[in-house]
Amino acid sequence: MARRFDEDLDLASERPDAERDGGRGAANDFPDADRSADRDRGDDLDGPDPDLSFGAKPVRVPLAVAFVAAVAGCFFAGTSTADFVAHLDRQVHALHCSVVPGAKAQIGESGCRAVMLSPYSSWFRESYWGGIPVALWALAVFAFLAYRLGHLTWRGQPRRSEAGFLVAATLLPVLMSGIYGYLAYAQVGAICTVCAGIYVTSGLTFLGSLAALLMIERSPTPDVHAVRRFGVGVAEGCGFVFALSLVYLAWLPDAGGERGPAGCGALVQPEDEAGIMVDVARVPGGKPTIEVLDPLCPACRAFDARLTASGLDVKLDQRAVLFPLDSSCNWMVTDSLHPGACAVSEAMLCASPAQAKVILGWAFANQEALLAEAKADEPKLRARLKSQFPEVAGCLGTPVAKNKVVKSLRWAVANALPVMTPQLFVDGTRLCDEDTDLGLDYTLTRMLQGGAR
Repeated sequence: MARRFDEDLDLASERPDAERDGGRGAANDFPDADRSADRDRGDDLDGPDPDLSFGAKPVRVPLAVAFVAAVAGCFFAGTSTADFVAHLDRQVHALHCSVVPGAKAQIGESGCRAVMLSPYSSWFRESYWGGIPVALWALAVFAFLAYRLGHLTWRGQPRRSEAGFLVAATLLPVLMSGIYGYLAYAQVGAICTVCAGIYVTSGLTFLGSLAALLMIERSPTPDVHAVRRFGVGVAEGCGFVFALSLVYLAWLPDAGGERGPAGCGALVQPEDEAGIMVDVARVPGGKPTIEVLDPLCPACRAFDARLTASGLDVKLDQRAVLFPLDSSCNWMVTDSLHPGACAVSEAMLCASPAQAKVILGWAFANQEALLAEAKADEPKLRARLKSQFPEVAGCLGTPVAKNKVVKSLRWAVANALPVMTPQLFVDGTRLCDEDTDLGLDYTLTRMLQGGAR
């Protein structure tokens, strides 16, 4: 037995290495071929490539460009989100309306402020004061893309399916940039500089990802794990958005308190004994509302647009009291903030209810031109009103018309109203000034539900 065992050992020692290793020796002699086969099956390693140079792995170049663009997108979206969050205390703050890091914030009117106060800057405004800003979700998406791009750039050997997922993922910010760019230009009439930075970085992340995809050769065998990886990527991206939204909602300040839905004062004499109120949008069965406005007031026009975009206007039976901030007829202002407002107010008070609404819409649509014309030559503006609306030609400028404007101003005095426009009274209760923009949907919804009582 001992001699037989020794003979077997001798035979084993004489066999070729390949046979003794079960045929694995040939594969071990060609590790690159073995690695290529793993890649073809979609089983490539997830670790970094030993050669980290950009020259050896040129696909890193477009991936790195896309990564830098995604980081820049995080900066722009983060800046926009921070400005939005600062206004959640219901006060007015300066905005960073520049793509240059460290640039000084601006307190005055700007394209960024117009876009932020527009109804398109956030979602779920009826549920949360101000809503959830779109910029917050943009920040989450860019953070996810930066994480994915950074990982693949470091690894240096992305699969084609991974690059394909990046192309699909970067299409989302590109699509949203197109939509919100159109809304800013066509609906808001202003372009936000920081938002423009988001649009540009969205395009760069897409182009970088697409270039990486085109540089990766197709595998002769299908990637059996491509669908699973795509699903994991979608889940990760949604996780970024969901997590950041939860953090935002957890830190959202309380919109209740003494103000808000409880309103900021009430009318003392809401009756229209002098017959000076103008029909804006009468809705039978709607909540009675009175808006104090100036037909040449840009803030009034913007408020009207926000109210219409909110969809809550259909629940309001709207009437208006004209309060022109023009010193030619209003003794409560020393300078004409809106020259020509007295003339347009006279025309509205001279017209029939239906025609008055038409004149208001015309004034809102042509505010800049009318203000400039009245500042240069008010008689010319009055002549234009008579030509545009012949119905009021015989009344405009007469003592009767001027007296109606005076009665409208006295109505404001009798109710001790501040010298400002716009002001909205819902069933006699005044909507707080800080709730006329970001908090409009949230506060007005609750006032209509009885919160103002």
